[in-house]
This record gives sequence, C-alpha cells and structure tokens, in this order.
Amino acid sequence: MDLSTQKAKAETAANPGHGAIERIVGVSAWSDQVRRSIELVAAHQSSVLIMGPSGTGKELIARAVHACSTRAKKPFVPVDCAVTTGTLFASHMFGHVKGSFTGATSSTLGCFRAASGGTIFLDEIGEMELELQAKLLRVLQQRVVVPVGSHEETPVDVRVLAATNRDLAVEVNEGRFREDLFYRLNVVAIRTIPLRERPEDVAILAHRYLAELAARHGMPMCTLSPEALDVLRGYAWPGNVRELENVLERAVMFSSGDRIEPDALGGLMSDPAASEVPKKGMAQIAAAANQGIVSATPVPGVFRVEPKMDAPAGLEDVVDTDNWPTLADVERLHLERTLAATVHNKSLAAKMLGIDRSVLRRKLVRYGLLAEDEE
Repeated sequence: MDLSTQKAKAETAANPGHGAIERIVGVSAWSDQVRRSIELVAAHQSSVLIMGPSGTGKELIARAVHACSTRAKKPFVPVDCAVTTGTLFASHMFGHVKGSFTGATSSTLGCFRAASGGTIFLDEIGEMELELQAKLLRVLQQRVVVPVGSHEETPVDVRVLAATNRDLAVEVNEGRFREDLFYRLNVVAIRTIPLRERPEDVAILAHRYLAELAARHGMPMCTLSPEALDVLRGYAWPGNVRELENVLERAVMFSSGDRIEPDALGGLMSDPAASEVPKKGMAQIAAAANQGIVSATPVPGVFRVEPKMDAPAGLEDVVDTDNWPTLADVERLHLERTLAATVHNKSLAAKMLGIDRSVLRRKLVRYGLLAEDEE
C-alpha cells in the first residue's frame, strides 16, 4: 500500500464524510464546485433540492451531504417517489398500526420515522401525484406524522433532501407541482450537469469505475487504450454517468485481455435507431412488408407500410387482417426498444416517451416488461 493510499484511508477513517465527497470524482469546474457546495450545506439542517438529468449522480450527492452532516451516524432512508403512489403512500411514508387495514398484521414505522434523527431522501420528487404532495407538505410543515389507523401525531426529526430530473419551476407554472411544496424543498439547490458538458471528467470516472468493477465484482482490472478513451470522450452520453458505467462493464466482458480497445466498445454506444429490433417486432414488420412497401419515417425505428394497390381489390386481398399488428403490439414493441436504448433507465425512458414515470411503470406492468425485483 503506497503512502497516498494510506493517507486517504486515514482521512476517511477520521472523517467518514471525506470518503463520500471523494466519490464525486472529476477535475472539471463543476466537480470542484459541487464538492464545495456539499461541504457548505452539510453543516446546516436546511432542505436541499438536487436537480439535473437522470444518471448524473443526484443520489450520490445526497449521500455525501448526509455523510458530511452531524446526522451521519443516523439512518439515511431513500424513497422512490415515482413508485410510492396511491393508497400505499401514507403507509409507506408514515407507517401504520396493526389491524388498520386488511393484511396489516403488525405495525410499521414508515420511512419518516425510520429516518428519525437522520436524513430522508425523496428521489424523483417531480413524479409525485398532486394529492400526495399535499400530504407530504403537511408533514414538512408540522414535522409530525400520523400513522394509518391512528389519530395520534408523532413528532419526527429528519432532514429532507429531494432530487428530480424535472424543472420544478416549470412544473409549478403548468400546475403539476405545488408551489408551496416547491419553496419548502428549494431552500438550497444543487444542480448536476450532463456528462457531455464535462468531458474532462470522463477519463477519471472511467478509471474509478474500472477499479470498482475489479474490486467489487471480481472482474479483470482493465485499462483503456488512448484510442478507446478518445471514443469515450467523443460520445454524447445521453444516459450520463450511469450509461458510462454500463458501457465499461460490458466492455470488460467483451475484452480479450486487460486492455480495452475501441473494438470492444463497438455497438455499446450506437444510435438507438441501430439497436436490434426484438424478434416479435421483426416478424410483424416482415408480415407487413409482404403486403406492401416498408419505408423509414422521421422517428427512429418506426416504419411506414404502403399497401400495394396495383389493381382494385377488396380489403382482405390487400391487407392480411389476421396478422396485422395491433396498437398494443406496436406500443409493446416501442417500449421494448426504448428500454433497450436507455439501458433500462426508467426516468430517461419516460422522458423520451413524453410520459410520467408512473404511467411508464403501469405500461411495463401491463405488458410484462417489469422485472420481478422491480415490482
């Protein structure tokens, strides 16, 4: 172990928050600024709103704020607001008492009481339904919760951190987010930026993640050739740091040695339009092609079928109505392609499709596209 490594471990042991901040690596001006911001806001108890695109490390920043604060030895409880919906919201967030509803065989604390003395992290806060926003606002204002099935208010001592990939000021103007809740959360704001806007950080992030792959997952310790690094620096990274991590993990698997060359990256960062069409979709396109001419449209992966009309004929003679794709078939196919293009990043997929993440989740459940561990 070299002297610098020993010094880093000693600093981390003396100050656990130091290690959390050091996980936010980079030499860009943004990286320096956000590390300074974390140290400044961690010393206070104010709410913090972390805003920026998906995959840019918002939860990493939230964990660093908690680790550097006086609450570091208390719980850090993350909550995915995109899936905490409907009737489950109150029980999940505030807890319930035994017998309060069918299936309530025991009492639960809920996320707020579980985070007592520590920090609660409300991820994807912009996806929360308006009705639920009102319930959350009351808790933040009164600092008490009422478990489901109880009438007694229970005080809670938690620091609130929230994150979103939406512009909440726009959401407020459009009536999709409560103005009073926005100002309650937006006491201090930290903004993340897309990876493409800090290309000087790509090499450092790549080296850090390759080392983590080797240490944590037992994968070979690989290095990037200068040519491969140029490829990474020149890519736009629509999925940001999360996409970089996925690309590197697959590149390690595809590399024959301990050095990653550009050919190991081939196909991993291709345009979404070039991604492989699922077999079912190919069969549908082929069946449609038999009935006419298939041509591209301005939308990647979407094709136009123009029936052959060489001579007057009945509808059944022009179109194979038995094998014609239904709207549900087309929607499922497009969902599959979008998930593949975003490496199953649900927030990015919802943004690309122009729908709320909660709506996307319902569609994925409907078509059986949600993994069992995600349900």
